[in-house]
Amino acid sequence: MTGVQGFFPPRTATGRSSLIPAPPWHYSGDLLTVEYRTDPARVRELLPAPLDLAADDPGAVALIWADWQSCSGGKAELLDPVRAQYKECFAVVRCGHRGRTYSRCVYIWVDKDFAIARGIHQGYPKKLGSIHMTRPHPYGPAPRIAQGAAFGATLAAADRRIAQAVVTLREPSETNGFVNAHPMAHHRQLPSIEGKGLALDELVASGAASFEGGQAWSGEADLDLFDAPTEELAALTIEEPIGAYYRQVGVTWNGGTLLETGL
Repeated sequence: MTGVQGFFPPRTATGRSSLIPAPPWHYSGDLLTVEYRTDPARVRELLPAPLDLAADDPGAVALIWADWQSCSGGKAELLDPVRAQYKECFAVVRCGHRGRTYSRCVYIWVDKDFAIARGIHQGYPKKLGSIHMTRPHPYGPAPRIAQGAAFGATLAAADRRIAQAVVTLREPSETNGFVNAHPMAHHRQLPSIEGKGLALDELVASGAASFEGGQAWSGEADLDLFDAPTEELAALTIEEPIGAYYRQVGVTWNGGTLLETGL
């Protein structure tokens, strides 16, 4: 649009009102991850063509709570925290495409509008939700990141609680899980304004442009999923626990690659 600026609407003469700036986007946050196995048929029904089940452990699921501070390259958002801080909870499965294994976010809830806008660009199916998780702290009654520490997390959407977990740390771990450890394979799709199919239809892959992380911890989790009128997370039933993890990380996202288009 000639004469207006901004990476994302609303675009204006200055671009100052744009909901999100252009990448790269930088994130610092705490991740609480619970992994379990569900019926692979429940995963398969969430994978549109040309994706298929992962060849190995096809029913593995990760439900991840994250407490983020994020910013663009200038880092101005960190000094205006309402623009930087948000929480999210997302369900990740694994899938296969042309012989390679990918991670895929099948459900995700966030509590800020700018996080939804970033999701539209990246192909994450973001919705508004209410997300809370215990924060560690070195003083007072809050848990330390140490053996025996217990962390709680909750997720609600449209006034209904749909997930809750308590994770108790046991020992240091080499990883914070395996389900979310691959590049993401996401669809970027936008229906045609004339109702004739899709105006945008892309399968894309993306991952971290850079990553750093603190010591990961593993432990046990008590996880409950609840049905709700407008949510289907509970259909990914908990058939077998795998593990639980806590880790503090720093991540940069700076675009992805096109796998297929016009699907």
